[in-house]
Amino acid sequence: MSKETQMRAAVNQKLVEMGERERLKELLRAKLVECGWRDELKAHCKDVIKGKGLEHVTVEDLVTEVTPKGRALVPDSVKKELLQRICAFLAQQSTL
Repeated sequence: MSKETQMRAAVNQKLVEMGERERLKELLRAKLVECGWRDELKAHCKDVIKGKGLEHVTVEDLVTEVTPKGRALVPDSVKKELLQRICAFLAQQSTL
């Protein structure tokens, strides 16, 4: 396992243990709804289903088709805020 992978696993474990991961997920959900991301992605899903036909689309197809656009549509400000929150959490943990 690479050092980066080990570090990611350790950070994730600490986030889960302290309950911060759930708080960050709730913040992310709220921010995405607030900026209209959810509605845009919902509309894109409908377009994909309309284009391929309901009978010809599986959940896996939809996820594969929609995921890149969903990631691209997340505003930089939301990404930045989450990163700042994670960094602040880690800084707080290192001082304890």
